[in-house]
Amino acid sequence: MQNKILIIGPAWVGDMVMAQGLFKLLKKQLPDAVIDVLAPAWSEPLLARMPEVAASMVMPLGHGKLALGERYRLGKNLRAKHYDQAIVLTNSFKSSLIPYFANIPQRTGWRGEMRWGLLNDVRYLDKKSLPLMLERYVALGLPADARLENNWVDAWHPELFSSRATQQAVLDKLQMPFPTRPVLVLCPGAEFGPAKRWPEEHFAAVANAKLAEDWDVWVLGSPKDAPVTQKIMELTQARCVNLTGNTSLQDAIDILALATAVVSNDSGLMHIAASVNKPVVALYGPTSPAHTPPLGNKARVLRTHLKCQPCKQRVCPLTHHLCMRELTAPSVLTALQELV
Repeated sequence: MQNKILIIGPAWVGDMVMAQGLFKLLKKQLPDAVIDVLAPAWSEPLLARMPEVAASMVMPLGHGKLALGERYRLGKNLRAKHYDQAIVLTNSFKSSLIPYFANIPQRTGWRGEMRWGLLNDVRYLDKKSLPLMLERYVALGLPADARLENNWVDAWHPELFSSRATQQAVLDKLQMPFPTRPVLVLCPGAEFGPAKRWPEEHFAAVANAKLAEDWDVWVLGSPKDAPVTQKIMELTQARCVNLTGNTSLQDAIDILALATAVVSNDSGLMHIAASVNKPVVALYGPTSPAHTPPLGNKARVLRTHLKCQPCKQRVCPLTHHLCMRELTAPSVLTALQELV
């Protein structure tokens, strides 16, 4: 018997990358399962690189928008697909409405915003026993009384697909040759806010050091990261390859897969780099790696240990930004040397 499972996906890049751990578990348990994901439109290129996902469907409603009538219509239209189970990865009341309106028999999720009735397989989260987001996602694919195995990290960490053909296609699009020297990719942006960003002069210092070692340095980011990237380009005499704003999310997967190593703020690109099995130096300041670290055995987390950490604020409330400023370029270079 074929199981059909609908996943209500998360709204952030890093979270969606980690959701692949759940998809891998479900396919391990039910090899013939059909897994569809309902998520924001931006996630479609990411889901296309997850072989476990049969189809992605666009969530037409913006974050925080109730739109009860539209949710009802969407759920009603999904009834024709006859899903056996829905797994809701977000904790909001709104996110559990569509599976309920779709009449999906088993609707699984953490208790969240008082969702009894909407969910009929409600789980109670013990944050101490499941500190990592990946653990919490994977646990929803198991029976409520099951425990995660000790080697869960090796089995369920994300692995986004990238091949020589897809990498070459991106390079052709960007009119770049296939790299013949080591490549360091810098990811200096952070969608969450400026508090997460390592200073541009520190990124530039790392870039200049690797350029002196005959590496190529590529800077990757969204159009929003252009001012940050411009400063890095100025501080490196424009010797880096500036890819900021010139790549799609799917392109970024292949660019990161071409890297010899990656230096990144705590961001979606950090999680993508880890998912393509690249050495990653991950820089943490206002957030904590205890919940959403880069996964895999090639990642190194660097952070300071100030009393104000983790504040989890988008902008440093104390204005000094010491949690990131005091992470030094030499410490990052040492970590790169140890990883590569």
